[in-house]
This record gives sequence, structure tokens and C-alpha cells, in this order.
Amino acid sequence: MQLSGERYFRDRREAGRALAGELAAYAHRPDVLVLGLPRGGVPVAYEVAEALHSPLDLFLVRKLGVPGHEELAMGAIASGGLRVLNEEVVKGLQIPAAIIDRVAAREQEELERRERAYRGDRLALQVQGKTVILVDDGLATGATMRAAVLALRQRQPARIVVAVPVGAAPTCEAFREEADETVCAITPEPFLAVGYWYEDFSQTTDEEVRDLLRRAQV
Repeated sequence: MQLSGERYFRDRREAGRALAGELAAYAHRPDVLVLGLPRGGVPVAYEVAEALHSPLDLFLVRKLGVPGHEELAMGAIASGGLRVLNEEVVKGLQIPAAIIDRVAAREQEELERRERAYRGDRLALQVQGKTVILVDDGLATGATMRAAVLALRQRQPARIVVAVPVGAAPTCEAFREEADETVCAITPEPFLAVGYWYEDFSQTTDEEVRDLLRRAQV
């Protein structure tokens, strides 16, 4: 959908309800699972899961930054111990395996800390053979979502649907090659930034993530 002029979602919850309308074809399907990318993607994913009557879970991703140039991703790790490497970066910079392992170990500790903080002792839902709707609060460059898609593929879902309330048009278009389906509810021009399209884009707290997960499982 293209919009001209300004358009705001009141907050992530409203954005999630709008996104759910774009995903109505997936409602009431027993094979569908909604995964939110913490933290900001979880309030959006909660509304999607509620509207579709689908289970909700998390999918955590941590970027593996090149030492000294942390903004450059040499790979990523994700929930379940999955690791994806950007072979082009690794080979181009001749990054030794020992450095990758050291960075991955540090990021794995943080990922596990967050996993415990958010999920507690609840087991992750199984995605193999499922249609997985992967939700975030927006797509700018898409780096985090791209890592999530690559890592999720290793868990053999039947289908991956990338879904966001707002995204940069070129990024949304690029994801049509990477996911089985990409749903960007709005792709405003000029894009500016994800937060620009929300009246309230305050940081989602750990407690809010935990609370939404608990409510989804009632």
C-alpha cells in the first residue's frame, strides 16, 4: 500500500491490529505460528496473533559485528543456537574462525540472558513444518529481519511470511526474494525512519514482553 503525506500509527498495538488486517487469510489456521522479534516487534506480533487466533512466541536474533567495526555484520545468531555467517564479509576480511567464535560466544550469552528474561522456563514453540509469520515493528535496512529469516530457514518451517506495519519500499521489495511472502502494511515515501510513522515509539520494556507472552498463553 502506498500512502502520500503523513500517516501515523498511534502505537505498536494499533500498528499490529492494522497489520493483522493484511494477514486475514492466515486466520484460524492450525499450521500458523506468529513470532515477534524482541523487543519492539512483540507488541505488534501479539495483536497479530490475537486477531489470527494463532500461537505467539519470540525469535531472538543477535548480530555478530566485525570487531572494531561492529556496525558491519559478519553474521548472526538466533534462538535455538542457530548461527548464520555472511560468507562474503568473512572471506573478504579474512576473519579467523577463532574471532568469529569469540564474538559468537559473547553474543550467545546475551541472547540466552534475554531468552530467560522473556520466556522464563517456557519452551520455545516448534516451527518445523509450520507457516511462520515473522513480525517486527518496521523494516528500514532489514538487517535484523534478514538474519532472522536466514536463521529460521535452518529450522525447516514450511513457509516464512515477513510482516511489518511499515517499511521502506526498496527493503520490502528485496524481501520478496528472501521470504516466501512479505507483507508491509504501508510503504510511505519518503520513508525517513520506522519511528517517524508512530506517535508513540517509546522503547518496549522487558516486562512488557514478558507480560504479552504470558497473556498470549492464557
